[in-house]
Amino acid sequence: MTRNVVISGGGTGIGLAAAQTFAADGDRVLLLGRREDVLRGARVPGALTYAADVGDVDGVRGVGRFVADELGAVDVLIHSAGGSGQLEPRAERDDPLELVADNWTVNFRINTLTAVLLTEALKDRLAEPGGRVLFLSSIAAYRGSGSGAYAASKAALHPYAHDLARQLGPRGITVNVVAPGYVEDTDFFGDAMDEARRARLVAETSTGRAGTPGDVAATLHWLASPGAAHITSQVVQVNGGAERGH
Repeated sequence: MTRNVVISGGGTGIGLAAAQTFAADGDRVLLLGRREDVLRGARVPGALTYAADVGDVDGVRGVGRFVADELGAVDVLIHSAGGSGQLEPRAERDDPLELVADNWTVNFRINTLTAVLLTEALKDRLAEPGGRVLFLSSIAAYRGSGSGAYAASKAALHPYAHDLARQLGPRGITVNVVAPGYVEDTDFFGDAMDEARRARLVAETSTGRAGTPGDVAATLHWLASPGAAHITSQVVQVNGGAERGH
């Protein structure tokens, strides 16, 4: 049976890989993102696209109206929008405290608020029973991220997912989190990745390789499958053993 799958950040990286995986299984996919040209250039057969900033209330309201008109119900909701803030416009600040405030605000906006607003906007449209909500966290939620802002914004998704799982469980809807480690072929690091750092991150794994968007997409696809119907309120790490489960 064809399912309706909504993916934020669906034009690149893990979101795009997830979209391609679900579309290959015959599902109808809606790609969300801020850049319309990127969404339209995504190679996902039959995908719908809607350009919006899902960290903005009006943007999310627009998504809600589009989903109501084009899809009706949402079977799978995947939150892949976000990042470290490196690709966001840089604020010109002289005050170091203002720079800290900007960094933390940006990270919580693009990683936490985007997921919360989109979930709340589409919560009543989730298929029941059988609906799935999937959040993308990070290995950084367990070990930090240098500045702390990115890690904290991803870690914040965990308790929200647990609360949501309790709330939606009686409707037959599961809620889970996938926390990747180092994943190549994404825009996450921008130009900040050098060969020495890459080698160190790969060396931390037990598998001896970097993760791929397809690794994470396959995990999301499984969590959305009927076989994972009794798995909810979990954080599944996909990092090749770089961080052990907790």
